[in-house]
Amino acid sequence: MSVEVTRLPSGLSVVTDRMPHLESATLGVWIGAGSRDEAPDEHGISHLLEHMAFKGTKRRSARQIAESIEAVGGDLNAMTSVESTAYYARVLKADVPLALDVLSDILSEPAFDAEELRREQNVIVQEIGAVQDTPDDLVFDRLQETAFPKQAVGRSILGTPETVRSFNPARIRDYLARNYRAPDMLVAAAGAVEHKAIVEEAEQRFAKFIGPAAPAPEQAQFRGGTRVENRDLEQVHIALALQGLAVRDEALYSLQVFTSVLGGGMSSRLFQEVREKRGLCYSIHAFHMPYTDTGLFALYAGTDEIDAPELMRVVIDEVAKATETINEAEIAKAKAQMKAGLLMALESSEARLGQLARQMLAYGRPIPLDEIVGKVDAVTIASARAAGRALIGSSRPAIAALGPGKGLESTAAIAESLVRRAA
Repeated sequence: MSVEVTRLPSGLSVVTDRMPHLESATLGVWIGAGSRDEAPDEHGISHLLEHMAFKGTKRRSARQIAESIEAVGGDLNAMTSVESTAYYARVLKADVPLALDVLSDILSEPAFDAEELRREQNVIVQEIGAVQDTPDDLVFDRLQETAFPKQAVGRSILGTPETVRSFNPARIRDYLARNYRAPDMLVAAAGAVEHKAIVEEAEQRFAKFIGPAAPAPEQAQFRGGTRVENRDLEQVHIALALQGLAVRDEALYSLQVFTSVLGGGMSSRLFQEVREKRGLCYSIHAFHMPYTDTGLFALYAGTDEIDAPELMRVVIDEVAKATETINEAEIAKAKAQMKAGLLMALESSEARLGQLARQMLAYGRPIPLDEIVGKVDAVTIASARAAGRALIGSSRPAIAALGPGKGLESTAAIAESLVRRAA
């Protein structure tokens, strides 16, 4: 495999990884702008733009966009996150120029037809409704809002029905022009690709994207607090967050290892203690999400309302114990899982593409595998424990709870008091 990077005079970056054993390729365009780049009255516009990009251009109707890729056996997709938006396609190697043509077309010449916009706004409103009916998704929206109140980074990606319906074609074009600029964009490809050919295509097809990089979004401020919603549900859904680490923080890998040991799988401490030993829940896990300037460490569990207070006590106890008792075997297992994930990504052009794109957006360069493995291997018992202790003492926790009963408030209060005591 061979990773190559070219930066065009416009500021657009092109990164490729040729995987000669493959007959297909995955390629896409990443923009370093997502929901946290929205103004208060633009809540949900990043995601709406992502949807509208597929709804017609000056050359192609929405149907023609879909058919042009599916006619050659490929597929086309997109995603919006807090800090980025991506549009990508997977095709056979002979169809790479077609995929780049379609991707450039939907971003350079979007029609933003008023009738298509009306229909897509309704689709997204339905999507928002689906989240409202999915408590284990909704609780994370509430958690993000509680962790970062009155900030773009804390708002849901989808927006609200009111904000989504308020946007017109002119507003969407304004947002696109402000945020989709070459220095903030990346063309990436992995699989059966030739770097020189991708660069030549990108230079031609993305020439319209000019201008300086957009200003950095407002610095995130983790505040914490509690949000409880009584709902007629079968279970209580509880999520707890602490301020994590930014993507460039030197302690990031130690915290990732700590998180994996604590709640990263069926053999993790939380799963074994809370579910297997005590039977207090069906689902429990922990994860860490790094952003440009901060991070979010989160725990989630779904349980009966009667068991919720005990579950919280056990969870916080396990978090506190982990900061002092994580052992060599657990560290080795977490490292092995992380390295396996890195290596397995090399077997899929789509996974490898995502890996490269995230690295370029976060660090401005592809990170060699040996460098990442070295940082993983450098994690020690002492550094993992220290990362856990720093985590507990970093901030007031954010707690979100959805479900039945009058015990939600007390459960949330237990969580906050125990976290403070553990710190």
